[in-house]
Amino acid sequence: MLYKPMLLPMLAMVLLTFMVWFYLYICRIGEMKRRNIHPQALKHRNNMPELLPESAASANNFMNLFEMPVLFYLAVTLSLILLVQDQVLVILAWVYVLLRYVHSLIHCTYNKVMHRFQVYFISCIVLLLIWLRLAAYILFQ
Repeated sequence: MLYKPMLLPMLAMVLLTFMVWFYLYICRIGEMKRRNIHPQALKHRNNMPELLPESAASANNFMNLFEMPVLFYLAVTLSLILLVQDQVLVILAWVYVLLRYVHSLIHCTYNKVMHRFQVYFISCIVLLLIWLRLAAYILFQ
């Protein structure tokens, strides 16, 4: 079996996405039952935050997992194609994933904006470093 160390952080990100999805729907279904909201009332996505304010942060976090992390998935895929999986890149990938877990935990629980923003900002810097490492390899190898 060929071991690919960059696959493990990618799988951890996929796991996070499914965990947030599962948590969102547990929260959302519970909120709908408590507030007596019929599913058809949610046919237009734009009125969900008003109808389901308790689960809005989790929904926003779920959507957020399909924004910047897309660049992470692409970077991991590129690292696999280029066979670039040095220790620096693997460590950066794990740091990025860890920060995304922290970001999701904050966003889905107490949701203090400045805490969430700080973690998000640092994760974006780490993602930038991943891309700079890949760019250096592409340009100078």
